[in-house]
Amino acid sequence: MFANPSQDELRAWIKEARTIAVVGLSANPERPSHEVAAGLQSHGYRIIPVSPMVTEVLGEPAYPRLEDVPGPVDIVDVFRAPEQIGPVVDACIARGFRRLWLQQGVINEAQAQRAREAGIQVVMDRCLWMDFLRLAG
Repeated sequence: MFANPSQDELRAWIKEARTIAVVGLSANPERPSHEVAAGLQSHGYRIIPVSPMVTEVLGEPAYPRLEDVPGPVDIVDVFRAPEQIGPVVDACIARGFRRLWLQQGVINEAQAQRAREAGIQVVMDRCLWMDFLRLAG
């Protein structure tokens, strides 16, 4: 059965991270993905938008797929439907991304387990922004 990392581990993720790829980031400021990314960006994180629907979000160039993101990424934060997580896990494995955060409401235990078996640390069904606000202080 899946269990999220401990509060201390989550705090370490948040403290260590500098670059966050946001899969499914919307340019619409009223969407949760935009609100989370904007909040994180306002606290100094570099946000990398990953969406085939936009070319730029929050002043950052967007990439259509996670595979297209240049350079290292500390956390891959996912705003996609649970059944669409498989390709994200594939990309994390292929790129060597070590931390995968599935946002609140995104639950896919089989893919989370597959990611863990590949050495990826996984958070599932939690909001990165809410955890940042709670743990960063």
